[in-house]
Amino acid sequence: MTTARDRLLELVTDLAVVHGRVTLSSGAEADYYVDLRRITLHGEAAPLVGEVMLDLVDDLEVDAVGGLTMGADPVAAAMLHAAAGRDGRPLDAFVVRKSEKAHGLQQRIEGPSIEGRRVVVVEDTSTTGNSPLTAVQAVREAGAEVVAVAVIVDRDSGARERVEAEGLTYRAAYQLGDLGLG
Repeated sequence: MTTARDRLLELVTDLAVVHGRVTLSSGAEADYYVDLRRITLHGEAAPLVGEVMLDLVDDLEVDAVGGLTMGADPVAAAMLHAAAGRDGRPLDAFVVRKSEKAHGLQQRIEGPSIEGRRVVVVEDTSTTGNSPLTAVQAVREAGAEVVAVAVIVDRDSGARERVEAEGLTYRAAYQLGDLGLG
């Protein structure tokens, strides 16, 4: 029987790994790109993302998940829906804007309040750790306790080390070796 983790890995490998020269958000160049939006916004894969990511942080006591828009948004939403289908324990999601809104309530973090709550900052993939660490800072400023950072794919290029240097637990569902890369 194929597990959710195995099937998601198949889909990531088949749909998200794009070969060819690309420039990453860090400015570094690579011979491939892992486009996880092809996964997190895919009808079959998105529910699997929720299941696999919930399993990844299952041992942690968490009230909410979220991170820097755009990569984190579908990951957090998938986890929220997967949690509702499990034991009924509520799990909220939140979105960290890149900057505060200049209108409305002028919030940097959207969704239910995370003040005083335990959260996991999520991301689809991480190269340097910049996006999750930007979210960590905003979440801490909002009064939440960051329990961990969790990503679907770690590019094995320094994100883990940077996040752990900040005293945070870092988890990745898959490494590059799992995808036949690296």
